[in-house]
Amino acid sequence: MGAPYLLIAAGGTGGHMFPAQALAEAMLLRGWRVRLSTDPRGARFTDAFPEGVEIAQVSSATFARGGLAAKVMVGPKIAAGVTGMAAQMMRDKPDVVVGFGGYPSIPALGAATLLKIPRMIHEQNGVLGRVNQLFATRVAQVACGVWPTDLPDGAKGVHTGNPVRAAVLERAGAPFIPPGDYPMSVLVMGGSQGARILSDVVPDAIAALPEALRGHIRVSHQARDEDGERVKAFYAEHDIRADVQPFFDDVPRRMSDAQLVISRSGASSVADISVIGRPSILIPFAAAAGDHQTANARGLVQAGGAIMIPENALDVPALTQQMATVLTNPEAAQKMAHAALSVGAPDATERLTALVEQLAQKETT
Repeated sequence: MGAPYLLIAAGGTGGHMFPAQALAEAMLLRGWRVRLSTDPRGARFTDAFPEGVEIAQVSSATFARGGLAAKVMVGPKIAAGVTGMAAQMMRDKPDVVVGFGGYPSIPALGAATLLKIPRMIHEQNGVLGRVNQLFATRVAQVACGVWPTDLPDGAKGVHTGNPVRAAVLERAGAPFIPPGDYPMSVLVMGGSQGARILSDVVPDAIAALPEALRGHIRVSHQARDEDGERVKAFYAEHDIRADVQPFFDDVPRRMSDAQLVISRSGASSVADISVIGRPSILIPFAAAAGDHQTANARGLVQAGGAIMIPENALDVPALTQQMATVLTNPEAAQKMAHAALSVGAPDATERLTALVEQLAQKETT
């Protein structure tokens, strides 16, 4: 018999792709053959996947983008994707299919449902995304990154936590250097696509800090391409040392070096913060479906590891005050770092791989 075959289906954002990458890394080490089904947006993240993962781009679409003509074509594109994936699965049948959400996961999950191939989904957020909502009662299990997760009647949920990449696990629980009278690092993240509001508010908030404190700060700021130049210019004008990029490929290193993380509360960001263990100020994306970013942040905040500022309450004075609170109080910052670690799930990948292997075994027994 050949190696067991896992098909992973994931959408085009880091929130979907990072836990998919973590599972792919783990299953390759367990001797599985792994293929990733995604779209062109998701393909941007595949450079970080292990070389052994086969990458396949699939036909799919969403009603959330494009004009009327594009929306008319959504149904036919999805149908074509499901049909093509079903034909592929009949030639090369996966032992298990795992979906991580996003509309590009529809073809693989749809085809697996039609062919009755063992399948499960992983939901990163505290509220199911639209695609996972659609398949939640059509899969064997819903692995939940946040607990509790609101599930529809008939869905079977299992708390696994959110898998993090190997590069994050390498820095799990890395010693925290509390803020003090020496260079301090602040990491600003807006998710895999940046966040304009953070580019609008964070630089001004840092500039408003007392000069003695501001002079010690070094900033790593993730900003969208269209915001990058003005953010760089602002930091330069105010003599604030800053590295501004649209995407950091070394987030685990920058996070472990940080005294403070300012971030959206996407599932992957929250998982990384809690596994590495760093104080954070979280600003949930107000337009997130079902307000799931607030749900994601809740565990860290309740544990005392993070400060949450709702987007409608985010302004320069509020952020400056909270930053100063953390960066001028080493003991409190240390407690926040420990509290963040207390809610981390560094074994989330192992929990998820166990579910995949159990699902495969049920099919063969």
